[in-house]
Amino acid sequence: MNPLHNLIVETVKIMPKSIIYLFAKKYIAGKTLSNGVAVAKDLNSKGIMTTMDVLGESVRQKEDAINFVNQFLELLDTIEKEKLNSNISTKPTQLGLNIDFDFCVVQYEKIIERAKMYNNFVRIDMEDSSTTDSIIKLYTKLYQKFPQNVGIVVQAYLHRTIDDVREMDKIKTNYRLCKGIYIEPKEIAYKEKKEVRDNFIKNLNLMLDDGCYVGIATHDKPIIDKAFEIIKTHKLSKDKYEFQMLYGVTENLRKQILDNGHRMRVYVPFGDQWYYYAIRRLQENPQVAWTMFKSFLPFTK
Repeated sequence: MNPLHNLIVETVKIMPKSIIYLFAKKYIAGKTLSNGVAVAKDLNSKGIMTTMDVLGESVRQKEDAINFVNQFLELLDTIEKEKLNSNISTKPTQLGLNIDFDFCVVQYEKIIERAKMYNNFVRIDMEDSSTTDSIIKLYTKLYQKFPQNVGIVVQAYLHRTIDDVREMDKIKTNYRLCKGIYIEPKEIAYKEKKEVRDNFIKNLNLMLDDGCYVGIATHDKPIIDKAFEIIKTHKLSKDKYEFQMLYGVTENLRKQILDNGHRMRVYVPFGDQWYYYAIRRLQENPQVAWTMFKSFLPFTK
């Protein structure tokens, strides 16, 4: 890893929160639900769907997980009340996965029951490799009860993903396919850019061949261009897939995809735990820290 990137991340970590928020605010809707709603409404007005997320992860106490459940229930109620074109995204460790698996299942059932009532949808995010087996187990268990209202994320940089996809394709899983952001050892994860791109496309082809719905989550133009070719080859109608991007990233490319008639969904994170989200993202991907850091240096502009 680039020593400069390490230095930047460590420097960012000791900065005052007010300074870090200057880094983070481009990529985070804000600290409150109302902030998230405002951003989602603006994106919807431009023909962009959203995935809203109350920031938080790795809780250690059941009461904290229950608090997040209540926030997600409020979020689903608000999406319905405000008529937003939005679903929600959740992190399993935020809802108690590392505390107790069965407890986590119960928390998810509360949220997905509410989503089902509104004909909405809950995305189960993927986290670091230590949780992959548990998250897939969690998803498959919840799918049995809520087949139309729950989906999962898979990460193209993991060697195992193609085998996981082969299994989950059997139940016509609804996927978000992304590259992956967590720092993983080379024994289990592709490290070279071309390897990750190739595996992304390999997984995308498999998912679409098997008739699964895919959220193609990437900002990488070569992957997007290849995805266009695959969509054309499969003669897919626009309701069989979507592109997904992060809030505040590659907005020009996002517009190009929209202008070409493809559906776009943007991830809209918000919440009072924005600080931990920002720091963790920087720790997991120092390249982002460097990109953000450069924006504050006049000589790089």
